[in-house]
Amino acid sequence: MASRLEIGLRPQLPDPAGAGLRARARAYLRLPVEEARVLRVLTFDTALDENQLDFVRQEVFTNPVTELSSFAPLAGQIMPAFDWALWVGLKPGVRDNEGATAIEGMADALGREFGPDEAVYASRLHLLRAPRLTRAGAEALCAELLANPIIQRWRVIGAAEWDSQNGVGLIIPRVELGRRPVVERIEARSDAELMELSDRRGLFLNPADLPAIRAYFDDPRVRAERAAVGLAGPTDVELEYISQARSDHCNHNTFTGRYAYRDLATGQSVEVDNLFKSCIKTPTEQLAAQKAWVVSVLWDNAGVARLDEQYNYAVTGETHNSPSNMEAYGGAITGIVGVYRDPLGTGLGSKLAAGMWGFCVGPRDYDGDLRPLLHPRRLLDGLIDGVRDGGNKSGIPTALGTLIFDERYLGKCLVFVGAVGVMPREVAGRPSHLKAAGDGDLVIMCGGRVGADGIHGVTASSAGFSDNTPAGHVQIGDPYTQKKMHDFLLEARDEGLINFITDNGGGGLSSSIGESARSSRGAEVDLAKAPLKYQGLDPWQIWVSESQERMTVAVAPDNLPRFMSLSAKHGVESTVLGRYAATGKLKLTYGSEVCCYVDVDFLESGFPQWRFEAQWTPPALRGLVEPVLAAPIEADKLILELLASPNLCSRQWINRQFDHEVQGSSVIKPFVGPAQDVPSEAAVLLPRLDGRAGLAMAQVFLTEYGDIDTYDMVAAEIDEGLRRVTAVGGDPAQTGGMDNFCWPSIQYDPKNNPDGRYKAAQLVRACWALRDCCLTAGIPLLSGKDSMYVDGTIADRRGLRRRVSGPPTMMFTATAPVHDLAWCQTLEPKVAGDIVYVLGRTKDELGGGALYNHLGQVGLQAPKSDLAATKALCLAVHQGLKEGLLAAVCLPSRGGLALAWARMALAGGLGLELDLDALDAPDDLGLLGRLFSESTGRLVVCVDPAKAAAFEALLADFSARAVGRVTKGKSLVITSGGQAVASLAIGKMRRQFTRRFGALV
Repeated sequence: MASRLEIGLRPQLPDPAGAGLRARARAYLRLPVEEARVLRVLTFDTALDENQLDFVRQEVFTNPVTELSSFAPLAGQIMPAFDWALWVGLKPGVRDNEGATAIEGMADALGREFGPDEAVYASRLHLLRAPRLTRAGAEALCAELLANPIIQRWRVIGAAEWDSQNGVGLIIPRVELGRRPVVERIEARSDAELMELSDRRGLFLNPADLPAIRAYFDDPRVRAERAAVGLAGPTDVELEYISQARSDHCNHNTFTGRYAYRDLATGQSVEVDNLFKSCIKTPTEQLAAQKAWVVSVLWDNAGVARLDEQYNYAVTGETHNSPSNMEAYGGAITGIVGVYRDPLGTGLGSKLAAGMWGFCVGPRDYDGDLRPLLHPRRLLDGLIDGVRDGGNKSGIPTALGTLIFDERYLGKCLVFVGAVGVMPREVAGRPSHLKAAGDGDLVIMCGGRVGADGIHGVTASSAGFSDNTPAGHVQIGDPYTQKKMHDFLLEARDEGLINFITDNGGGGLSSSIGESARSSRGAEVDLAKAPLKYQGLDPWQIWVSESQERMTVAVAPDNLPRFMSLSAKHGVESTVLGRYAATGKLKLTYGSEVCCYVDVDFLESGFPQWRFEAQWTPPALRGLVEPVLAAPIEADKLILELLASPNLCSRQWINRQFDHEVQGSSVIKPFVGPAQDVPSEAAVLLPRLDGRAGLAMAQVFLTEYGDIDTYDMVAAEIDEGLRRVTAVGGDPAQTGGMDNFCWPSIQYDPKNNPDGRYKAAQLVRACWALRDCCLTAGIPLLSGKDSMYVDGTIADRRGLRRRVSGPPTMMFTATAPVHDLAWCQTLEPKVAGDIVYVLGRTKDELGGGALYNHLGQVGLQAPKSDLAATKALCLAVHQGLKEGLLAAVCLPSRGGLALAWARMALAGGLGLELDLDALDAPDDLGLLGRLFSESTGRLVVCVDPAKAAAFEALLADFSARAVGRVTKGKSLVITSGGQAVASLAIGKMRRQFTRRFGALV
């Protein structure tokens, strides 16, 4: 019997959700909403009788003190004089976390299980008092604020149309495919036919791969073996499998390609073979062989490094750009929940310890010509909500993150997510970082069920965004289900029940089983055994679906009973799909029908390298010059404007929504200082509450330097990452890195991508910098990711469609153990009278910096980094922290020393008196250069005068200039030539720092 339950706050109580709706409607859309109330709606499609329904209404879903609930419409009680009722619900097949949790709660309360055809569907009913709001305005409110048509639907009902007896009616979004699953057998007689099939099915196959695909299925040996199992040409399951595995997202074809690189200034040409191998794999393997603390890199879901003598940590990063660009909340929550599964699926499994995030979006207040699918403001709201729910509801602290605004991300936003886990160095007598599926092990899928959501996720992300981008890859992550699975699998791990584990992320079962079968030299799987969200899915859909919260586990048959017992204990669904078998073949059936029969190593050989032309034009030849600027007599206004600028101002409104304390492990938090309102240089966690070793983590974006030279951009990011973890107590000798590339399309096309050769050269130079700097500084790359095709085709206000390519972007993440928490330090001055030192030389390097960006300039002289010098300085500073010589450590980055000193004053609430003439800088470096240069390799530290001699002795071989003191005053005072060039009250700086987004906190 279907029924609808409505739940709302009592009318005499304030409604925060309604107040938020009213505020956003007025601020975002300028719609005249005077009051709003929001009702939760649960539609039951169950066999419960009236007594059972009323029991769960009262005992499960209603707080009798604050809420009213009824199976009849509540609108007349909650807001009798409403003008509009707006109902918003999910489309059929979209993951309904609230509904799934509701039916689980009902099962517990009633002591009965619900059948596969029973469900609860959650939705919302928004009641508005808005007499001046038109129907068009109400529709706009739904389409542009309350719902996303990709995953949701809505109804707009005026007061005159309202049915007081039936309300919005019974809307049941049940999936009814109404067809029998089939396996399609395909005969592609030419590359053209295969390409046409690829376009029709959204496979995004590369034309260069087509001859290799056809050659395999035409091979006489292969045809004979396939004929023995009833197959001839490829099936749809096999082509979908190839498409997933050969996608740029999974196979990294761009990074493993061959580049014809040419410098147009010098005429020098060089053939670059495989950027991944030459710039990432080989240097990392070389460093790993030298460093015992590097445990496992390059082959698993996450990199593994030593935390202390008993435990290792795992770290990884991902991007979720394409789905987030279409459905921000779903893309972001799926991204953060998905990346959490990577450490869980590393080695024998690690406990989740922290999450990280980074967003690159268009300006929040964008009001230009372009009309992106989601306005940056709405997009950013959804991204924040998604990461918040993914972390907070998983019980995993969101330790740090960063945000970049740039109009070039209007075409496609970037969503970076990262995760850290911790694992014992040994589990059940085995090294925890090693795993392998053995011949005869069972193939078990744990966690969520398979649906059509997530189809073609990796292939869609291996292309630019356009009107033709499929929406099927958009999903909604379920942190609750994943939390249960996480706890279950860790218990199974500790009992020694797991031989192999990996996540069902990009490519779903095709990726997890396809890859694990290589270690066992084969697998046999029956796709008909996979538990489904609804019936009617074709076998290829089951194979490649990226439905979330699933892991694939290899378990020995003797351990199956105990494994399934633990699964039931935690309320996690686990299903045996088949077994690993050393036959050399991946054999898939659907019941008795064979639908895939290929060699397990088929995808590892025989495919050609992708080829790219790369042409580099140095910045001077591109017309870049240093702007001609005369320094002002006073710099106050410039400093205040930079403090208020979108990419430098306070982002408290985001971080305050993320729970960084949930596991009680936060040591250095996202904000520091007595008021806890200035971002820290890096985060430090105590992953083991019974341990002493912390873990420092830092993220760096310096995208604007790439407008001059991506080599300098990447070098500066690595330099800054090393300084950041050092500043908070991390060990520079055990610093690991993680590169996460997001790049616009680099394949040259004279019509659609005329600057592709230049963007390819930018990628080559960025990778060269990654190789050179990591080798010089001794930083192994523990993990990494690449996501290409940061391009979008969007309309402008005239209806013209424009290609908008994002800037070449790499986020560098640095991690380092803090061997003793007593060595931790933060950036704020603590005591008046301390001496302020600037470590490192300040040079004329404002190119690509915050000052020039604020003035609408680029410049020519981007910072040049010396990683050897920076590493040596960081080792000396680390020793100073161990000896207790440093009272504060801050690093100049965007905005140079001026912004570093401003942040220190804001964080500490103490004044600073500083002399620019005392800097180690060229004599001809002017005021703007001394204040705003972004030279790398520098740190600002505070030192107790009683320890100054010891500190200066420690830093005797380095540039360490005393430039001023901490004062009891409440102002930042900067002088040059005996005259004040800036004098800023801390209160005034704080108002500027917080005013842009302060009202959102």
